[in-house]
Amino acid sequence: MKTASKLAVLTVLVLLLAEAHISVAVTCSPIQLSPCLGAITSNSPPSRLCCSKIKEQKPCLCNYLKNPTLRNYVNSPGARKVASTCGVPYPKC
Repeated sequence: MKTASKLAVLTVLVLLLAEAHISVAVTCSPIQLSPCLGAITSNSPPSRLCCSKIKEQKPCLCNYLKNPTLRNYVNSPGARKVASTCGVPYPKC
């Protein structure tokens, strides 16, 4: 294969890979939200780590709401405030 042809193929591959969206599976673990506990139970603002974790765990929130042990925390006004502050819409399950 000529150098120009190799370069063209390489360029197309790079463009295709740049357009590909890689999805990473989230492991649902409510313990991941522990950095948010203080902000949920008090008036303190959520930390960057809390917001990062709540965004990461967003796909899991409906499962947490279905869990009787977690429902009261996830459905609390404090949790709603933290989600809103972090820019995570409260789930409609």
